[in-house]
Amino acid sequence: MKNFAAIDFETANYASCSVCSVGIVIVEDGQIADSIYHLIRPYPNYYIPQFIYIHGITYSDTMNAKKFPNVWAEIAPKIVGLPLVAHNSSFDEGCLRAVHSFYKMDYPDYKFYCTYRASRKIYGKTLPNYQLHTVAAHCGYDLTNHHNALADAEACAHIAMQIIEDV
Repeated sequence: MKNFAAIDFETANYASCSVCSVGIVIVEDGQIADSIYHLIRPYPNYYIPQFIYIHGITYSDTMNAKKFPNVWAEIAPKIVGLPLVAHNSSFDEGCLRAVHSFYKMDYPDYKFYCTYRASRKIYGKTLPNYQLHTVAAHCGYDLTNHHNALADAEACAHIAMQIIEDV
């Protein structure tokens, strides 16, 4: 798999549809070809303090941001036909499905792959844990801005490319 899009969402609160940022890294022929980052006005539009603590995004950061359908209209054509890769893909796929459902948007049948599960399988007990920053470091990627959606998507892309090389 030499072509894919790594994706990461951050949410404002516990609602899966409350995406407040998205990062996407497009890989073509095993090389990073493009990256996309957007702040998104979430729904419901409130932030829980512990989520702000994790990703640093606040209400004032997104109060004038585009809503998800407008952001996705820009992203969707760039990822047509590409499998999506995420670290703990159940979270990111859940967010993508939830926000599509909330806005009554047709959900394409995106194929997701998970670098969390793949790293557990490939690297076995050689790592102390399989958190994104741990696996990224093992794969030679310095994740200095963890929980920024674009930085996390970049880390995921590097992990996926390394796993592909290691297999």
